Amino acid sequence: MQTLILTLHIIVCVLLIILVLLQSGKEGMGVIFGGGNTSVFGSGGAGGILAKLTTLMAVIFVITSLSYTYVTSSRPSSESTILNVKIEEPAAPKTNTVPPAQSAPAAPTGQSAPVGNQDAAPAGQ
Repeated sequence: MQTLILTLHIIVCVLLIILVLLQSGKEGMGVIFGGGNTSVFGSGGAGGILAKLTTLMAVIFVITSLSYTYVTSSRPSSESTILNVKIEEPAAPKTNTVPPAQSAPAAPTGQSAPVGNQDAAPAGQ
């Protein structure tokens, strides 16, 4: 049912655009097609025919718009995609997992920490 209404709605939209663009201005319909002062739809002009068709397409457009809105919004709440969203729990922040044996010893105050390998013997010994 939704596809039928939507297909009809798209067709009516295209026809309505065409009919609005074909509406005559002060010059007449012949100017649009390069005919000068001659009228494409006869001596009476196309005002009556195009105006009636445009009104009909506008009415069908409104009906299909409201019908499609009603059909698509009338589904049960159990099928709603918003209510079925699973909210993920935030991940716990990672803590520093370095064992105490691998951590560098604190430097005494007033002295800088030695740079390099601490287990190596001094060069003079």
